[in-house]
Amino acid sequence: MADKSAVIAAEDVRKNYGDPGGAGLNGFDLRVAEGTVCGLLGPNGAGKTTAVRVLTTLLEMDGGRASVAGFDVRTQGRRVRERIGLVGQYAAVDEILTGRQNLVMFGRLNRLPGAAARRRAGELLERFSLTEAADRPAGGYSGGMRRRLDLAASLVVSPPVLFVDEPTTGLDPAARQEVWQAVRELVDAGTTVLLTTQYLEEADRLADRVCVLARGRVVAEGTPDGLKSGLGGDRIDLVFSGPADTAAALPLAARVASGEPHVDASSHRIGVPVAGRVHALVRLATALDEAGIEPEDIALRRPTLDEVFLHLTGAGPDAPGGPAGAGRTAGPSEAPV
Repeated sequence: MADKSAVIAAEDVRKNYGDPGGAGLNGFDLRVAEGTVCGLLGPNGAGKTTAVRVLTTLLEMDGGRASVAGFDVRTQGRRVRERIGLVGQYAAVDEILTGRQNLVMFGRLNRLPGAAARRRAGELLERFSLTEAADRPAGGYSGGMRRRLDLAASLVVSPPVLFVDEPTTGLDPAARQEVWQAVRELVDAGTTVLLTTQYLEEADRLADRVCVLARGRVVAEGTPDGLKSGLGGDRIDLVFSGPADTAAALPLAARVASGEPHVDASSHRIGVPVAGRVHALVRLATALDEAGIEPEDIALRRPTLDEVFLHLTGAGPDAPGGPAGAGRTAGPSEAPV
């Protein structure tokens, strides 16, 4: 199959590990347009890393069809590999070598002549803001710098398609921002990116489209905003000083709600789904004032991608099996996530 209308395409792809929990792929479908970021979200065992391994020819599918950059993954693997870059969950750089030496090494491994490899290394160091650290051992780099160097190494031969598997796992917020900026600059320059992530905020910030996986199948796809809108309406969030005010406010909140209000007793919060955002907010604020209940905070907002994920998969980001539980690549005897 060579799907000319999508840079990355998959149709009914299957990979069976013989796992009773259903890990693997069970009819995986995907289409990624040129120059965009597609985010793959799903709990552990949903098939995210398996999908990446199949599409990058590291794992043979049991059924279905897939193409990358117009070439069939099953029958034209070499052509596919010539056109892709892959950034795994952990940095693949040599910590003893300097940043420059790492990039030159990757260039030579990709059959670039010595002069061309050195020239390309210089370009990438500048592109990823690593020039000042270029001649220091990579082992002394911060987490964000290592991931930027890893991204640079994957682009030594300028692949049009980049697969990025959980690029910011274990990084602090500042380092995550560095990597996000680097990925967005790649896309602005025309690279097509397929991103798996355990951070819903990451998909919200980076992805043009999101595919939510559960049990090896895509259960929903669309833009982040579209998926949020599909969950239905807006939300009013209320925070109270204690359980008494929370309990007293709940029936008032239910009167304006378009669905079941959600109560978090530990933090004295009430989340209220509403249909008419401004009208509902005014009604609720008036009812609370008349009842003599003063919230510590009240806010009107749209649904979050976290809530979409929870609704579609039944596994929140902090739940066992949710995306925040991901943290390592499965070993040879394990079913990959």
